Amino acid sequence: MKLRMKMIYRTPKGTEAEFLSDYLPPGAALLLMEDMQQSGRVPQIELLDQYETEWTIKELRSYMKELETEPYNVRMYVDGGFDKETGRGGLGCVIHYEQNQKKYRLRRNQEMEQLISNNEAEYAALHFAIGVLSELGVKAQEIEIYTDSRTVVNQMSDEWPIYEKELKYWADKVDDVVKEIGLTVQYAHVDRKQNKEADQLASQALKSIQIDSTIQK
Repeated sequence: MKLRMKMIYRTPKGTEAEFLSDYLPPGAALLLMEDMQQSGRVPQIELLDQYETEWTIKELRSYMKELETEPYNVRMYVDGGFDKETGRGGLGCVIHYEQNQKKYRLRRNQEMEQLISNNEAEYAALHFAIGVLSELGVKAQEIEIYTDSRTVVNQMSDEWPIYEKELKYWADKVDDVVKEIGLTVQYAHVDRKQNKEADQLASQALKSIQIDSTIQK
């Protein structure tokens, strides 16, 4: 979630002006809002999220308290590899998130059999990664997912139709998990260079090299 502040600033002599801030992370918005209220020079302030829903400072404090234990500010990189000769797939994901005021990076992969195309491997990787998010306890928030598969980005964003039944199967499974844990997902395409960590994890999975690592950044 991102928030912006709409406020009126009043000088000691009574001159007023209205300001609208850029979108800010919830923590930064809360700190600024509390500071402005203490100054006594901001008689009116509204807090709006990206959907133009208004938040009170009490609601924001409650939200921030929940985030003390739950992962938030999640962005995820996903990639799938495919071996045409064997029908095996390699699934990789890199998840960046914050928890308890600390930043983490999770790297995980998985090998899968009986796939029929690279596109199916990309979808299987997405489903695998969403499952990892569920294990982490990520829920009821907006997340960003990056992949170098234009097919996945455009189909999951409803820009392209899905004709292949195997891809529709995975897309539905992803949507089911996303709905179950209350996520709002923003899909974005990146080039392979920007997705190199997830690509490497997928390649390692194809070589039966298992990776499961979480480090604090």
